[in-house]
Amino acid sequence: MKQILNFINGEYQATGRSFDKRSPLNGAVIAQVHEAGRAEVDAAVAAARAALDGPWGRMSVAERVEKLYAVADGINKRFDEFLAAECADTGKPRSLASHIDIPRGAANFKVFADVVKNVPTEFFEMATPDGRGAINYGYRSPVGVVGVICPWNLPLLLMTWKVGPALACGNTVVVKPSEETPQTAALLGEVMNEAGIPPGVYNVVHGFGPDSAGEFVTSHPGVDAITFTGETRTGEVIMKAAAHGARPVSLEMGGKNAAIVFADADFDAAIEGTMRSAFVNCGQVCLGTERVYVERPIFDKFVAALKKGAEGMTIGLPDDASTGMGPLIGKEHQAKVLSYYQLAVQEGATVVTGGGVPDMGAALADGAWIQPTIWTGLPETARVIKEEIFGPCCHIAPFDSEDEVLQKANDNVYGLATAIWTKDLARAHRVAQRMKVGLSWVNSWFLRDLRTPFGGAKQSGIGREGGVHSLEFYTELKNVCIKL
Repeated sequence: MKQILNFINGEYQATGRSFDKRSPLNGAVIAQVHEAGRAEVDAAVAAARAALDGPWGRMSVAERVEKLYAVADGINKRFDEFLAAECADTGKPRSLASHIDIPRGAANFKVFADVVKNVPTEFFEMATPDGRGAINYGYRSPVGVVGVICPWNLPLLLMTWKVGPALACGNTVVVKPSEETPQTAALLGEVMNEAGIPPGVYNVVHGFGPDSAGEFVTSHPGVDAITFTGETRTGEVIMKAAAHGARPVSLEMGGKNAAIVFADADFDAAIEGTMRSAFVNCGQVCLGTERVYVERPIFDKFVAALKKGAEGMTIGLPDDASTGMGPLIGKEHQAKVLSYYQLAVQEGATVVTGGGVPDMGAALADGAWIQPTIWTGLPETARVIKEEIFGPCCHIAPFDSEDEVLQKANDNVYGLATAIWTKDLARAHRVAQRMKVGLSWVNSWFLRDLRTPFGGAKQSGIGREGGVHSLEFYTELKNVCIKL
């Protein structure tokens, strides 16, 4: 049986406790994951502190950049290993992981190395009261030891989205990957060693949340800052833990994102984009679309076309080139999504397509399979309209005016993202500016320039990461004033 170990101070370490990692495809146990306790988290934080105060902290920006380029190259050299690990943990199609997850996992190190290498600093001249001169300049120093709490939907991509800028800025990290997806975080330890990253810079501890590695990391007094991606309730718990010691947090949390399709939109592009945003990665994308508002003249046509697209998707195994959608992450999440499918019917939805579990055959009967599902006919007060489901589903509703759709789209506790489909760019600007979200796409979805800010409004998060905006969290900006 494969053993997934903790990675502390440059070495893989076993513990006396372990838990099963099950395949989303069939429920079979594919690995034993060694759970970190307080002692292992203490050791990881101590190793991170020693590296911060030692070789990593003394390294120049140019040297760090070179090391992080080597990490990116190391991921690419072992591309197939990372791909296999990611697909085994998540069940997602290889076609998806090979085009998105693994390339972005490597790119995150190069992008943020370049940001740190090229970022400007402020410089001001001034006169002193005695008539002499002085200069002021800004200087960025690492915030310290960063606790990184990662989700299971895009494990390598979202973990390196945080580890990349943290290390580029000179910090050290203690990573707690999701218990559902431990493999790529563990494998990255080998790449770190091969790239010459000093021991203690990158540490991985496995486990759960309460009374396990997650709680031990976020409550640890030796952790200087915490960055988290995941559901809002967990983010609230982490924010409370970080309040002890007034430690900064960056929280990327839930969403109930809306797509807005105007009658003048490129119809085929809007269908293709909504298909992706609702169903890619089995709907397990924080930026995904679960609410679709379509201008009334094209409503019926849109519903019929999206239904045809959903019913034409191939649900299957990762290695099958025809697979468009794999399973959910596990049986517990499958039960949650199915409960919302049932709730939608109870609340009065018309089930356009889906609504249950596909027949995958006896060999896959214990997998976390689910049908892509479309509803219409629900009131805006329905729980299925208000609450994040995180599955391959969406509700489609008609609208008659710009003001009406903006009121409906914004009437939610979340504010992560939206997709606006129209050929009228003046209207696109108006709608994007009035949407209470962190990210608005126009005639596109999941198009990301990593130099731009990313984050949510309302209960979707706190703070912004991406490009120079990541430096605002991962560094302390100091002023140095020199009298001449």
